[in-house]
Amino acid sequence: MFMRLMNRAEEAVICILLLTTTLLVFLDVVMRFGFNAGFLWTQELTLHMSAWMVLFGASYGLKVGSHIGMDAFVKLFPALGQRILSSIAAILALVYCGLILYGSWIYLAKMKMIGIELQDMPIPAWLAHGMLLVGYVFLTVRLLIILWSLLTGKATGFKHADEAKESMALAEGITKGEGR
Repeated sequence: MFMRLMNRAEEAVICILLLTTTLLVFLDVVMRFGFNAGFLWTQELTLHMSAWMVLFGASYGLKVGSHIGMDAFVKLFPALGQRILSSIAAILALVYCGLILYGSWIYLAKMKMIGIELQDMPIPAWLAHGMLLVGYVFLTVRLLIILWSLLTGKATGFKHADEAKESMALAEGITKGEGR
């Protein structure tokens, strides 16, 4: 139930951010080049929305396996060795997430205490930058899921995009299509 809710929320937020960012940039371009006017706040807002999208996207990429993997060395080992090396990688990534979460907590607490707002919008900076915590919590949950699947033997490594394999399949399809 929790994971289904997390998945839905993640996908919905990514879609909303992508749509809103695209519309704001389009509106800003039309206003600036069509009417020689514009909004001061759109650039800052789209910058923050892009940062939110990147952090949500990193977590989502772990879920669906869209990150590029560099596993040529890992694949030299048998399944148990691959699981061990991948588990070490997941643990190191979790340590990194923990450091970022700790630092983010301190940073956001100080920003809230100081009471700084964004430059072009009356939004507290700690709230706009709060995605550091949210994004890395999502990333941590995804890494814990991956680590669990490695430790229980359900996986031998991270899911990732295999561009070489996809490229070869495309090349074979093109070659077969040209022969007709």
